[in-house]
Amino acid sequence: MTSATHTEATSAETAVSAAGATTLAELIDRTAGLHSGTALRYKEGNAWTGMSFNQLRQVVRDIAKGLMALGVERGHRVSILSNTRAEWTIVDLATLCAGATVAPIYHTNSPGECLYVLQHSEAHALFVEDADQLSKIEQVRGDCTALEHVISIEDTGGRGYMSLSALKEAGASVSDEQLDERIASVGPSDLATLVYTSGTTGPPKGCMLTHANLIATMSMYEHQLDLRGAVVFMFLPLAHSLARVTQMVAIDVGATIAYWERDPARLLANLAEVKPTHFPSVPRVFEKIYTAAEAGLEEQKRLKRAVAQWAFATGREARRREEAGRRPGLLFRRRYQLAEKLVLSKVKALFGGQLKLALTGAAPIAEDVLEFFDSAGIPVLEGYGMTESCAASTLNTEGERRFGSVGKPLPGTRVRVEDDGEILMWGPHVFAGYFKDPDATSATIVDGWLRTGDLGHVDDDGYVHVTGRKKDIIITSSGKNITPSNIENQLKESRWISEAMVVGDKRPYLVGLIWLDREEAPMLAAKLGVDADPLSMAQNEPVQAEIQAAVDEANSHFARIEQLKRFAIIDHELSQASGELTPTLKVKRNVVHKRYAELIDSLYAGEPGERGERS
Repeated sequence: MTSATHTEATSAETAVSAAGATTLAELIDRTAGLHSGTALRYKEGNAWTGMSFNQLRQVVRDIAKGLMALGVERGHRVSILSNTRAEWTIVDLATLCAGATVAPIYHTNSPGECLYVLQHSEAHALFVEDADQLSKIEQVRGDCTALEHVISIEDTGGRGYMSLSALKEAGASVSDEQLDERIASVGPSDLATLVYTSGTTGPPKGCMLTHANLIATMSMYEHQLDLRGAVVFMFLPLAHSLARVTQMVAIDVGATIAYWERDPARLLANLAEVKPTHFPSVPRVFEKIYTAAEAGLEEQKRLKRAVAQWAFATGREARRREEAGRRPGLLFRRRYQLAEKLVLSKVKALFGGQLKLALTGAAPIAEDVLEFFDSAGIPVLEGYGMTESCAASTLNTEGERRFGSVGKPLPGTRVRVEDDGEILMWGPHVFAGYFKDPDATSATIVDGWLRTGDLGHVDDDGYVHVTGRKKDIIITSSGKNITPSNIENQLKESRWISEAMVVGDKRPYLVGLIWLDREEAPMLAAKLGVDADPLSMAQNEPVQAEIQAAVDEANSHFARIEQLKRFAIIDHELSQASGELTPTLKVKRNVVHKRYAELIDSLYAGEPGERGERS
């Protein structure tokens, strides 16, 4: 058994935020008294506008009083169904100030998925973003027996639902003293939020996170990351724990949260306009930028390609010297300045030119991607956590990082690895259990330790390495245990592949389902002189040959038993709408496996050949 232990927090009950808050209910009052800058920044029309901490405090209090006027009591559940925007943060804080529990719903959820959260949480009130989200609720509201109030963030075209402004007007009947009493009545052990897992292998479970859990988590991150004066770009869904904790940390330390326009096509444009200093994201965003940059290099003439490669090598050397504490000499400084001017600054410009660091989590990220951005002077820090641990456990930092690891345990966190390789964690951030599911809770928390279901190890220097999900391990018919994520990540390093899923449990060999990158597919079609239609490409022999080359390259990194023998190209992108992806862009393996069961069976018909199969 291997273990790693860092400084333990004194108690979940005594955790205090940077602003001195012991609950999230009192956070905005305390932080507004300390910070005078811009709290929230967002786009109205074509112009960016901002809201100060005092303005944020006032609107939060107005909405909290409105909820109290509607009869929302301490402990009631209130849901939010909206894309990431400033109003999400506002109603989140207001609900917490009213003493209620926030039960977020991903804006990408189907009506049935919305119904599940509303029913299971017994939500008393619901904030919906707009008419489109309201349409989902209207389909299922008859089955939501506990739901009494629906409040719309945007105008819903006269459909009779309460607006935010009307909610604030209703709050005029509640005094400031009454609200202060409600805020003071909230305790650290009270339930702050019910976050529903993404359900990659079954129905979502409601993770109960207390005020103490979240305050402790905020303190952990604040100890490791200096976000004072930062501009944090927010586009991740706020229904997800990582985005939510990032939001709270930013408010606590007085940073500015800048929200995207909720348009994927405008993501890079928003980054360029906002010029953030910090950018929490998921691996797929960094992978797409890396793939595009690598593709651009391939298409450059020999001289420009050589200059770019020299510049990135210079950047890597600069990082190595910096980490070793070596001061660069005059010649190297000039060399680096030239590399910065010719190449590296262009990568930084994609993020607005002011980015100090980025954070990535929720899924593995390839070392090549991390090294690429690091060479350009953009540290992408990989961390690890679960909804059940408030998205916290370990983190690489600027001072202590190791590519290929998820960092060292955060202060107050203990990590242990069982004999079978499962990672366990302990700390004041570990959740209170699953809502209405004591059996699942007792199976997940054993003697205070959270069983993560992830496999990995802790190296001699205390860095944690995650190697895969315990439940995803493939055991072939010959008894060989294989972690599918290893080869899947290797396949995704190809310019042409956006996603891959390896299959082979109780089978004689491994096969794979492969999805072409939607943005790169037209370039592949042009290169091969074929029709760019997705269905046509999936069935095209030259495309099959090109993907076979990518599979061969990936296979070269693994032993023969771990290599793909056959593959099929799927003719459409994975999506949340189809139920194949979670909101954090992880593949729902059980859904995909069931949907393509016949295709998978066909890949095992006869002896494995040297080529892939068609979808």
